[in-house]
Amino acid sequence: MKPVMMIAAAMAVATALPLHAEEKVLRIATEGAYAPWNFTGPDGKLKGFEIDLAEDLCKRMEVKREIVAQAWDGIIPSLTAGKYDAIMAGMSVTPEREKVIAFSKPYAAGINVLAVAPDSPLADLPGTGETWSLTSQSDQAQKRLDEIRPLLDGKVIGVQGSTTASAFMENTFGDSVELREYKTAEEHNFDLMNSRLDAVLANATVLAEALTKPDMAGAKVTGPMLSGGIFGVIGVGLRKDDSELKQKFDEAVGAAVKDGTVSALSEKWFKVDISPRD
Repeated sequence: MKPVMMIAAAMAVATALPLHAEEKVLRIATEGAYAPWNFTGPDGKLKGFEIDLAEDLCKRMEVKREIVAQAWDGIIPSLTAGKYDAIMAGMSVTPEREKVIAFSKPYAAGINVLAVAPDSPLADLPGTGETWSLTSQSDQAQKRLDEIRPLLDGKVIGVQGSTTASAFMENTFGDSVELREYKTAEEHNFDLMNSRLDAVLANATVLAEALTKPDMAGAKVTGPMLSGGIFGVIGVGLRKDDSELKQKFDEAVGAAVKDGTVSALSEKWFKVDISPRD
């Protein structure tokens, strides 16, 4: 074959082959400080329920992925600015957030509960050990909250800022409690154990993990576990104009829920199934 013909043939073959070197990498942001949903291990690598789930979803979508850590208070602005393509960070779907970003189908249900330090007078609030939905069991949930309200009067409650826990405390207890917002759950847990807070409200799975650590020894959850309502469901956060990526995530999440993958990962990381229910 003549040199010119060889070059032409090589160019034709190269054109026909997929350009793997230019394949888009899907960048997913997580907080990296919300164990066991997502956290940074001793080796510096991101781990947790959402890390495993993100890997599974990307395999289903047949895309390469890169998972990056992003501070919670900047996680939505950085998405809309194009710093990454999606958020998987235990983020509840709320009307306020839906004004700014879109969400995939839910991959988890949000459950929140109060926790107190050892020997706290709030250790056995009404409803301790019970679970109520603010949506389907609103009357029962409201009865317990009405019983708890006077017991929390004047107390200092810690929450992570810009979360459904923060919004719930403001909407439910208003000025009857002093609300302190923190950048991470780890920070409000630290203040709880150092007598700077009377209680914290956070995701039940995050608190369950924290209570296994030596620095939270003796702390316990108190009052009912609450789901539904403002706590809603948790999904992948996406830019509003990224409809194609949303469709792909919807299909992948739906399949992962249907075939039991989400349930299995829930049991692995939380010891309880938090997959969304219809």
